[in-house]
Amino acid sequence: MKLKNILIVVKDIEKSKKFYHDLFGLDMVLDNGGNMILTEGLVLQDEKIWKNFLKKEVIPENNSCELYFEEHDIDAFAQKLEKLYPLTKYVSELMTHDWGQKVIRFYDPDGNLIEVGTPMQS
Repeated sequence: MKLKNILIVVKDIEKSKKFYHDLFGLDMVLDNGGNMILTEGLVLQDEKIWKNFLKKEVIPENNSCELYFEEHDIDAFAQKLEKLYPLTKYVSELMTHDWGQKVIRFYDPDGNLIEVGTPMQS
């Protein structure tokens, strides 16, 4: 068995598709009307479909998981994020951990937590 996709719930699929393309270069692979698969296996699902399926409310900014991306030029990424999405809500602005990794944490437009960090040396 293998993990195939990660699904996140969004209010506006087109807006989210643009967000993930603008910042991370993800492109649409398949659009099933309310379910959209992007490159790298990220699935966007319309909040109405998710709520109907689960019979529960969606809780934005629940901080129980995050999408993690790596970026060598994180300073340029942070500038691009600020320029393209100036209303971004940050959990932590660009910082450096004790072990030397630079990271930034923020929410996407729907309250899904994202972390971008420099690659870890192995």
